[in-house]
Amino acid sequence: MTDGQLQRDVNDAIFYDPKVDSVAIVSAVEGGVVTLRGTVGSLREKLEAQNDVQHVAGVTGVHNDLVVTPLEAASRDDADLRGAVLQALVLNAGVPSTIDAKVADSWVTLTGTASWQHQRDEAVSVVSKMESVKGVTNDVELVITEPIAPDVKQSIVDALQRNARVDAKGITVEIDGTTVVLGGTATSLAERLEAASAAWASPGVTEVINNIAIVN
Repeated sequence: MTDGQLQRDVNDAIFYDPKVDSVAIVSAVEGGVVTLRGTVGSLREKLEAQNDVQHVAGVTGVHNDLVVTPLEAASRDDADLRGAVLQALVLNAGVPSTIDAKVADSWVTLTGTASWQHQRDEAVSVVSKMESVKGVTNDVELVITEPIAPDVKQSIVDALQRNARVDAKGITVEIDGTTVVLGGTATSLAERLEAASAAWASPGVTEVINNIAIVN
């Protein structure tokens, strides 16, 4: 597939997503890597556009340079926005009380600690859906409360094999202390990212190094 053909597929994926206003979004493709530029009205739209691109066959990487420009009616000062962010985090059962937030120029920085990667991810997900948030930096530290399981390698392999969105036959798993190293090949960027999510789901994991190559 040529970069021109891939660009058309990328543009179609964004255009036909009803959750994204694609009018001010432009894409560029070089060697399978997609760069998104332009403006969107919310962080949710920015991340949704990125997700659309990640699921296009032939895409090997995404640079998301979209700028979030909230509508004037959705704008808040930083103090008010921080209060709303903290309330949203508290009301979500998947976010531990050890996670805090700071806000500067409508950009949210998450701090504190979490025991699981999915808790860090959930905090980002909660904030990303909020109006007037322009971006999120995740500085939440992983503090492991239980040791890595002795059979964690097999557990990750089993999880990959159960996942219908991952072809586990081409993926290798190695354990180095509390770090999981993924290798081998995947047929898409979405599959590569899905494999990393499966590795993060194992207790005791503090880092996932994703060396999976994409082979179209």
